[in-house]
Amino acid sequence: MKKKTYIAYLTDLFTKFNMVNLQLQGDSLYLIKTKSILSAFSARVKLMKQNIGRGEFSQFPNLSQTSCQEDDVQHLNALYSDFESRFEDILTMVIPPWIINPYGDIEETNVIIQEELTELSTNEELKVQFKNGYQQFWLQNNIPVTYPVLWNIARKFLISFPSSYLVERGFSAVTNLLTKKRNRLDIISRGDLRLTLTKLTPNVDNLLLKHQVHPSH
Repeated sequence: MKKKTYIAYLTDLFTKFNMVNLQLQGDSLYLIKTKSILSAFSARVKLMKQNIGRGEFSQFPNLSQTSCQEDDVQHLNALYSDFESRFEDILTMVIPPWIINPYGDIEETNVIIQEELTELSTNEELKVQFKNGYQQFWLQNNIPVTYPVLWNIARKFLISFPSSYLVERGFSAVTNLLTKKRNRLDIISRGDLRLTLTKLTPNVDNLLLKHQVHPSH
């Protein structure tokens, strides 16, 4: 592969990698969403292989401007195989269809799950909440109490965080807090790290109202 062709190929490829990487960041990531993102990328790589096999390079804007040959990008075959192997556990993960839509026509062999699904499907109050999305639907406070069997299955797909994003954000926060001049700061016991990572916004006005002013002596 010529150097110019190689650089163009890597530029296009890493642009696609960066797009996937951005999708796998954020606090709202969960297993079902992760599988959708990875499955879509795997399908795109497979499509790239097929298109390149017939001399179509439009999915690689920079590469298409070079004198590229099909043999120059055989790396895609290895990339596809490695991607499928590396993320096999997520790509082959079976997601119960009733988690996505508990009000659809679902065939379930487990009798206990059938019973709770039947009861849930007739709950008109909960059905109204489903319009906010299946994740918010299952994360309602009353779901674990009312439908414990369904919740024990659904929570694994909706609560488990499959990315290292939160850990990386925590390390970044520690790096920002601990400097050469503050290297002895106990960020855990003082609560500095918790304040940096939390999504909760303090109600300053309410805190001030509860604060007792000490009169001057």
